[in-house]
Amino acid sequence: MKSARMMSFAGKKLRGLVAATFTPMTVNSDVNLSIIQQYVDYLVHTQKIKNIFVNGTTGEGMSLSVQERKKLAEEWVKHTRGKMDSVVVHVGCLSLEDSKDLAAHAATCGAGAISAVAPSFIKPSSPDALVAYLKEVASAAPSLPFYYYHIPSLTGIRYKVYDLVGRMQLHIPSFRGVKFSDMNLMDFSMCVHQYNQFDFLYGVDEQLLGALAFGAHGAVGSTYNYMGSTTNKMLKAFEEGNLKEARDLQYKMQEFLTFVFALDWGLPEFKNIMSHVSGIDLGPPRLPLFSSFKPEHPEKVKAEMKRLGIL
Repeated sequence: MKSARMMSFAGKKLRGLVAATFTPMTVNSDVNLSIIQQYVDYLVHTQKIKNIFVNGTTGEGMSLSVQERKKLAEEWVKHTRGKMDSVVVHVGCLSLEDSKDLAAHAATCGAGAISAVAPSFIKPSSPDALVAYLKEVASAAPSLPFYYYHIPSLTGIRYKVYDLVGRMQLHIPSFRGVKFSDMNLMDFSMCVHQYNQFDFLYGVDEQLLGALAFGAHGAVGSTYNYMGSTTNKMLKAFEEGNLKEARDLQYKMQEFLTFVFALDWGLPEFKNIMSHVSGIDLGPPRLPLFSSFKPEHPEKVKAEMKRLGIL
Protein backbone atom coordinates (compact mmCIF):
# COMPACT_ATOMS: atom_id res chain seq x y z
CA MET A 1 0.00 0.00 0.00
CA LYS A 2 1.33 3.44 -0.91
CA SER A 3 2.00 5.92 1.85
CA ALA A 4 0.15 9.24 1.91
CA ARG A 5 3.39 10.96 0.86
CA MET A 6 3.77 8.68 -2.17
CA MET A 7 0.11 9.13 -3.06
CA SER A 8 0.60 12.90 -3.20
CA PHE A 9 2.94 12.49 -6.17
CA ALA A 10 0.70 10.18 -8.22
CA GLY A 11 -0.60 13.01 -10.42
CA LYS A 12 0.79 14.40 -13.67
CA LYS A 13 4.07 16.26 -13.32
CA LEU A 14 4.58 19.74 -14.75
CA ARG A 15 6.73 19.56 -17.85
CA GLY A 16 7.66 21.96 -20.64
CA LEU A 17 6.73 25.62 -20.72
CA VAL A 18 4.46 27.33 -18.21
CA ALA A 19 3.45 30.87 -19.19
CA ALA A 20 3.35 33.33 -16.30
CA THR A 21 0.26 35.27 -17.33
CA PHE A 22 -0.29 39.01 -17.22
CA THR A 23 -3.45 40.25 -15.52
CA PRO A 24 -5.75 41.99 -18.03
CA MET A 25 -6.90 45.40 -16.82
CA THR A 26 -9.14 48.21 -18.02
CA VAL A 27 -7.86 51.73 -18.67
CA ASN A 28 -8.79 52.47 -15.05
CA SER A 29 -6.62 49.55 -13.83
CA ASP A 30 -9.61 47.44 -12.83
CA VAL A 31 -9.28 43.71 -13.45
CA ASN A 32 -10.70 42.87 -16.89
CA LEU A 33 -12.08 39.32 -16.86
CA SER A 34 -13.81 39.63 -20.23
CA ILE A 35 -10.73 38.89 -22.38
CA ILE A 36 -9.32 35.91 -20.51
CA GLN A 37 -10.96 33.43 -22.89
CA GLN A 38 -9.33 35.19 -25.86
CA TYR A 39 -6.00 35.23 -23.98
CA VAL A 40 -6.19 31.49 -23.30
CA ASP A 41 -7.01 30.70 -26.92
CA TYR A 42 -4.03 32.76 -28.09
CA LEU A 43 -1.66 30.89 -25.75
CA VAL A 44 -3.01 27.50 -26.81
CA HIS A 45 -3.23 28.01 -30.58
CA THR A 46 -0.47 30.51 -31.34
CA GLN A 47 2.17 29.87 -28.68
CA LYS A 48 1.41 26.16 -28.07
CA ILE A 49 1.30 26.66 -24.29
CA LYS A 50 -0.26 23.89 -22.18
CA ASN A 51 0.25 25.24 -18.65
CA ILE A 52 -0.05 28.65 -16.99
CA PHE A 53 1.04 30.26 -13.72
CA VAL A 54 -1.45 32.94 -12.65
CA ASN A 55 -1.45 35.80 -10.11
CA GLY A 56 2.31 35.68 -9.78
CA THR A 57 4.91 38.40 -10.34
CA THR A 58 4.01 38.86 -14.01
CA GLY A 59 0.34 38.94 -13.03
CA GLU A 60 0.97 41.69 -10.45
CA GLY A 61 -0.52 39.35 -7.88
CA MET A 62 0.78 41.25 -4.85
CA SER A 63 -0.96 44.41 -6.12
CA LEU A 64 -4.34 42.67 -6.32
CA SER A 65 -6.91 42.21 -3.59
CA VAL A 66 -7.77 38.73 -2.33
CA GLN A 67 -11.18 38.94 -4.00
CA GLU A 68 -9.64 39.98 -7.32
CA ARG A 69 -7.22 37.08 -7.16
CA LYS A 70 -10.06 34.66 -6.47
CA LYS A 71 -12.09 35.92 -9.44
CA LEU A 72 -9.06 35.68 -11.70
CA ALA A 73 -8.29 32.14 -10.58
CA GLU A 74 -11.87 31.12 -11.30
CA GLU A 75 -11.79 32.65 -14.79
CA TRP A 76 -8.43 31.14 -15.75
CA VAL A 77 -9.54 27.70 -14.59
CA LYS A 78 -12.90 27.97 -16.36
CA HIS A 79 -11.47 28.99 -19.71
CA THR A 80 -8.54 26.54 -19.72
CA ARG A 81 -10.70 23.51 -18.95
CA GLY A 82 -10.25 21.02 -21.78
CA LYS A 83 -7.65 23.26 -23.46
CA MET A 84 -4.66 23.18 -21.11
CA ASP A 85 -3.07 20.65 -18.80
CA SER A 86 -2.79 22.70 -15.63
CA VAL A 87 -3.36 26.08 -14.00
CA VAL A 88 -0.92 26.84 -11.17
CA VAL A 89 -2.36 29.51 -8.89
CA HIS A 90 0.08 31.66 -6.96
CA VAL A 91 -1.33 32.22 -3.45
CA GLY A 92 1.57 33.96 -1.71
CA CYS A 93 0.71 37.04 0.38
CA LEU A 94 2.20 39.07 3.18
CA SER A 95 -0.57 37.69 5.41
CA LEU A 96 -0.53 33.98 6.22
CA GLU A 97 -4.31 33.92 6.61
CA ASP A 98 -4.82 35.48 3.18
CA SER A 99 -2.49 32.91 1.65
CA LYS A 100 -4.39 30.06 3.28
CA ASP A 101 -7.68 31.55 2.11
CA LEU A 102 -6.41 31.74 -1.48
CA ALA A 103 -5.01 28.22 -1.29
CA ALA A 104 -8.31 26.78 -0.11
CA HIS A 105 -10.14 28.70 -2.83
CA ALA A 106 -7.78 27.40 -5.51
CA ALA A 107 -8.67 23.86 -4.50
CA THR A 108 -12.41 24.52 -4.67
CA CYS A 109 -12.28 26.25 -8.07
CA GLY A 110 -10.39 23.42 -9.77
CA ALA A 111 -6.80 24.67 -9.98
CA GLY A 112 -4.13 22.09 -10.83
CA ALA A 113 -1.58 23.26 -8.26
CA ILE A 114 -0.66 26.14 -5.95
CA SER A 115 2.54 28.04 -5.38
CA ALA A 116 3.73 30.65 -2.89
CA VAL A 117 6.62 33.04 -2.41
CA ALA A 118 8.07 33.74 1.01
CA PRO A 119 6.61 36.78 2.79
CA SER A 120 8.90 39.67 1.99
CA PHE A 121 8.16 42.48 4.47
CA ILE A 122 8.27 40.68 7.80
CA LYS A 123 10.62 37.97 6.61
CA PRO A 124 11.10 34.41 7.92
CA SER A 125 13.91 34.44 10.49
CA SER A 126 15.38 31.10 9.41
CA PRO A 127 14.94 28.30 6.85
CA ASP A 128 12.88 26.38 9.41
CA ALA A 129 10.60 29.41 9.90
CA LEU A 130 10.09 29.67 6.14
CA VAL A 131 9.21 25.99 5.83
CA ALA A 132 6.80 26.25 8.76
CA TYR A 133 5.08 29.15 7.02
CA LEU A 134 4.86 27.30 3.69
CA LYS A 135 3.54 24.21 5.48
CA GLU A 136 0.64 26.25 6.81
CA VAL A 137 -0.14 27.59 3.34
CA ALA A 138 0.02 24.17 1.68
CA SER A 139 -2.09 22.55 4.42
CA ALA A 140 -5.03 24.76 3.42
CA ALA A 141 -5.20 22.84 0.11
CA PRO A 142 -3.78 19.39 0.90
CA SER A 143 -5.16 17.85 -2.31
CA LEU A 144 -3.18 20.19 -4.56
CA PRO A 145 0.52 19.88 -5.44
CA PHE A 146 2.48 22.69 -3.79
CA TYR A 147 5.39 24.53 -5.42
CA TYR A 148 7.72 26.85 -3.55
CA TYR A 149 8.31 30.04 -5.57
CA HIS A 150 11.94 31.10 -5.13
CA ILE A 151 12.60 34.64 -6.34
CA PRO A 152 15.21 36.20 -4.04
CA SER A 153 15.67 39.34 -6.16
CA LEU A 154 12.17 40.42 -5.07
CA THR A 155 11.62 38.73 -1.71
CA GLY A 156 15.12 39.18 -0.30
CA ILE A 157 14.94 35.58 0.94
CA ARG A 158 18.24 34.01 -0.13
CA TYR A 159 18.25 30.66 1.65
CA LYS A 160 19.66 28.05 -0.68
CA VAL A 161 16.87 26.03 -2.24
CA TYR A 162 19.00 22.91 -1.91
CA ASP A 163 18.89 23.38 1.88
CA LEU A 164 15.12 23.97 1.87
CA VAL A 165 13.94 21.06 -0.28
CA GLY A 166 14.82 18.35 2.26
CA ARG A 167 12.92 20.25 4.94
CA MET A 168 9.90 20.77 2.67
CA GLN A 169 9.92 17.10 1.67
CA LEU A 170 9.81 16.16 5.34
CA HIS A 171 7.18 18.64 6.54
CA ILE A 172 4.92 19.37 3.54
CA PRO A 173 3.17 16.21 2.25
CA SER A 174 1.89 17.99 -0.88
CA PHE A 175 5.27 19.47 -1.81
CA ARG A 176 5.87 18.82 -5.50
CA GLY A 177 8.71 21.13 -6.52
CA VAL A 178 10.12 24.62 -7.01
CA LYS A 179 9.63 27.55 -9.36
CA PHE A 180 13.28 28.60 -9.33
CA SER A 181 13.60 32.23 -10.44
CA ASP A 182 17.25 32.88 -9.66
CA MET A 183 20.50 32.82 -11.64
CA ASN A 184 22.29 30.52 -9.19
CA LEU A 185 22.60 27.50 -11.47
CA MET A 186 24.81 25.69 -8.96
CA ASP A 187 22.01 25.68 -6.37
CA PHE A 188 19.58 24.65 -9.10
CA SER A 189 21.80 21.82 -10.33
CA MET A 190 22.29 20.43 -6.84
CA CYS A 191 18.51 20.38 -6.31
CA VAL A 192 17.86 18.48 -9.54
CA HIS A 193 20.66 16.01 -8.87
CA GLN A 194 19.70 15.24 -5.28
CA TYR A 195 15.91 15.52 -5.46
CA ASN A 196 15.02 14.52 -9.01
CA GLN A 197 11.67 13.07 -7.90
CA PHE A 198 10.38 16.65 -7.63
CA ASP A 199 9.67 19.18 -10.38
CA PHE A 200 12.26 21.92 -10.75
CA LEU A 201 10.95 24.61 -13.09
CA TYR A 202 13.39 27.30 -14.12
CA GLY A 203 12.28 30.92 -14.10
CA VAL A 204 15.01 33.00 -15.76
CA ASP A 205 13.96 32.91 -19.40
CA GLU A 206 17.20 34.26 -20.87
CA GLN A 207 19.32 31.40 -19.52
CA LEU A 208 16.88 28.51 -19.74
CA LEU A 209 19.22 26.47 -21.93
CA GLY A 210 21.79 26.39 -19.13
CA ALA A 211 19.14 25.11 -16.73
CA LEU A 212 18.09 22.45 -19.25
CA ALA A 213 21.67 21.22 -19.34
CA PHE A 214 21.47 20.77 -15.57
CA GLY A 215 18.22 18.80 -15.86
CA ALA A 216 15.41 21.36 -15.58
CA HIS A 217 12.03 19.67 -15.91
CA GLY A 218 10.33 22.76 -17.32
CA ALA A 219 10.24 26.53 -17.20
CA VAL A 220 7.94 29.28 -15.95
CA GLY A 221 8.28 32.71 -17.52
CA SER A 222 6.63 35.83 -18.85
CA THR A 223 8.24 35.76 -22.31
CA TYR A 224 6.49 32.47 -23.07
CA ASN A 225 3.31 34.52 -23.48
CA TYR A 226 4.63 35.83 -26.81
CA MET A 227 7.78 33.75 -27.45
CA GLY A 228 6.41 30.37 -26.38
CA SER A 229 6.49 28.98 -29.91
CA THR A 230 10.16 29.94 -30.32
CA THR A 231 11.09 28.55 -26.92
CA ASN A 232 9.26 25.30 -27.67
CA LYS A 233 11.48 24.96 -30.76
CA MET A 234 14.50 25.36 -28.49
CA LEU A 235 13.22 22.67 -26.13
CA LYS A 236 12.67 20.32 -29.06
CA ALA A 237 16.15 20.99 -30.43
CA PHE A 238 17.69 20.32 -27.02
CA GLU A 239 15.74 17.08 -26.57
CA GLU A 240 16.90 15.90 -30.00
CA GLY A 241 20.53 16.69 -29.17
CA ASN A 242 20.76 19.56 -31.66
CA LEU A 243 22.70 21.90 -29.39
CA LYS A 244 23.66 24.30 -32.16
CA GLU A 245 20.04 25.04 -32.99
CA ALA A 246 19.14 25.24 -29.31
CA ARG A 247 21.97 27.73 -28.69
CA ASP A 248 20.97 29.81 -31.71
CA LEU A 249 17.38 30.04 -30.52
CA GLN A 250 18.40 30.91 -26.96
CA TYR A 251 20.73 33.57 -28.30
CA LYS A 252 17.92 35.13 -30.35
CA MET A 253 15.83 35.42 -27.20
CA GLN A 254 18.80 36.89 -25.35
CA GLU A 255 19.29 39.44 -28.14
CA PHE A 256 15.66 40.49 -27.88
CA LEU A 257 15.84 40.83 -24.11
CA THR A 258 19.08 42.79 -24.40
CA PHE A 259 17.20 45.18 -26.72
CA VAL A 260 14.41 45.49 -24.14
CA PHE A 261 16.67 45.91 -21.12
CA ALA A 262 18.76 48.55 -22.93
CA LEU A 263 15.63 50.73 -22.92
CA ASP A 264 15.35 50.21 -19.15
CA TRP A 265 12.05 48.41 -19.59
CA GLY A 266 10.48 46.07 -17.06
CA LEU A 267 7.17 44.41 -16.28
CA PRO A 268 4.92 47.30 -17.47
CA GLU A 269 6.61 47.31 -20.88
CA PHE A 270 6.55 43.52 -21.18
CA LYS A 271 2.80 43.75 -20.67
CA ASN A 272 2.64 46.28 -23.52
CA ILE A 273 4.73 44.00 -25.73
CA MET A 274 2.31 41.13 -25.12
CA SER A 275 -0.64 43.38 -26.00
CA HIS A 276 0.90 44.43 -29.31
CA VAL A 277 2.26 41.03 -30.33
CA SER A 278 -0.96 39.16 -29.48
CA GLY A 279 -3.43 41.85 -30.52
CA ILE A 280 -5.14 41.50 -27.13
CA ASP A 281 -5.37 44.76 -25.17
CA LEU A 282 -4.20 43.80 -21.68
CA GLY A 283 -4.44 47.37 -20.46
CA PRO A 284 -2.02 49.24 -18.20
CA PRO A 285 -0.19 47.95 -15.14
CA ARG A 286 -1.46 48.87 -11.70
CA LEU A 287 0.30 51.47 -9.61
CA PRO A 288 2.99 51.65 -8.31
CA LEU A 289 4.07 50.28 -11.72
CA PHE A 290 3.95 52.75 -14.60
CA SER A 291 4.67 52.14 -18.27
CA SER A 292 7.15 54.22 -20.25
CA PHE A 293 5.90 52.77 -23.56
CA LYS A 294 5.59 55.44 -26.27
CA PRO A 295 3.54 55.37 -29.52
CA GLU A 296 6.62 54.56 -31.61
CA HIS A 297 7.73 51.63 -29.44
CA PRO A 298 5.37 48.89 -30.74
CA GLU A 299 6.76 49.12 -34.26
CA LYS A 300 10.34 49.08 -32.95
CA VAL A 301 9.57 45.96 -30.90
CA LYS A 302 7.94 44.18 -33.82
CA ALA A 303 10.80 45.15 -36.14
CA GLU A 304 13.35 43.70 -33.73
CA MET A 305 11.37 40.49 -33.28
CA LYS A 306 11.01 40.13 -37.07
CA ARG A 307 14.77 40.71 -37.51
CA LEU A 308 15.46 37.92 -35.07
CA GLY A 309 12.81 35.64 -36.54
CA ILE A 310 10.88 35.23 -33.29
CA LEU A 311 7.64 37.02 -34.12
